[in-house]
Amino acid sequence: MRVATWNVNSVNARLETVVRWFEEAQPDVACLQEIKCVDEKFPAEAFERLGYNLAIHGQKTYNGVAILSKTPLEDVRKGLPGDPTDEQARYLEAVISGPRPVRIASIYLPNGNPISTEKFDYKLAWMARLNAHAKDLLALEEPLALVGDYNVIPEARDAAHPEHWTKDALAQPESRAAFQALKWLGFTEAFMAVDGAPESYTFWDYQAGAWQRNNGIRIDHALLSPQAADLLTGCVIHKHVRGWEKPSDHVPVMIELNL
Repeated sequence: MRVATWNVNSVNARLETVVRWFEEAQPDVACLQEIKCVDEKFPAEAFERLGYNLAIHGQKTYNGVAILSKTPLEDVRKGLPGDPTDEQARYLEAVISGPRPVRIASIYLPNGNPISTEKFDYKLAWMARLNAHAKDLLALEEPLALVGDYNVIPEARDAAHPEHWTKDALAQPESRAAFQALKWLGFTEAFMAVDGAPESYTFWDYQAGAWQRNNGIRIDHALLSPQAADLLTGCVIHKHVRGWEKPSDHVPVMIELNL
């Protein structure tokens, strides 16, 4: 099973690019972030024509997550538990049906900038909620993948110029510690488990020639439960997509599970 995660930075604005990648990569499951539309405005027909079942948790203009699967989606959960007042569409979870079902979540973790504001507090509180929910999911002892745009640069090696990020929420000690705490629950970070090559980035800013200079960061991650990690056979960053016309500033990350 090929499972991808991709922050598309507006699915409607980049529909042609997104569909082109789907046709090329043929993911079995794709988790999208920052779709930037309400459920009714998601271009469902374009993906249904390619054979996908859809679960959407959208929001007007901002945020929004989706899961697209070649097999039916079951037990769909919209929103991260722990704060009933949180209206931001950043978490979507579903069970991918099949001979061996897999539970998958599409995550768009808060950015948190500027760090001196309530936005950073919200980021850390959201990560604490994710940790608590992830702990509950691990207790199910089933194949589980938490994938998405985590908005965390795990280590200095995950940025071309780490010195540029010292005052950014993505690289704060608290953000990194919260991400590490998730892994300490028992999750395996797919990319580091099968590749871990230096200068492997998933995001390049649109400004200052970041793409042309390979001034990137790695913030899109796939965390796997022990049951899913046992099935992991590959993890590839589709870097070339950033060079396409009208690209997202993120690129897809694809893991492969031997189900």
